[in-house]
Amino acid sequence: MSLEKILSISGKPGLYKLRAQTRNGFLAESLIDGRKISVGARDNVSLLSEIAIYTLTEELPLREVFKKISEKENGGPTIHHKVPKVELEEFFFGVLPDYDEDRVYPSDIKKVVQWYNLLQKNGITDFSEETEGASSEEE
Repeated sequence: MSLEKILSISGKPGLYKLRAQTRNGFLAESLIDGRKISVGARDNVSLLSEIAIYTLTEELPLREVFKKISEKENGGPTIHHKVPKVELEEFFFGVLPDYDEDRVYPSDIKKVVQWYNLLQKNGITDFSEETEGASSEEE
């Protein structure tokens, strides 16, 4: 499974897998405990495939950041998200040396690390784009 079906829901911990669409929103399953929840159209939901991290030159898609973390950690889990702020920043600087320190806050780094470890734990390690078939049709 790729990041196109993985969600972050504001006010709810962890990440969720999109399961089905309903009349008033959709059904999502928690990657933490497997519980299914109904998410309304008014909830603030972000697809991981649409999130980007600011660098000094561009906005880097989250999938690219996850790829860099995976390469650094040889495909395994990384540091815990509850380590001190300084350790998180040092780690992130090692992964993405040109990240914009003014616009990427320690809380953002903490989320990225937590999400990466949660995806690893659930066997979601394919950080490539799912829309590769569409680009070959355009050529």
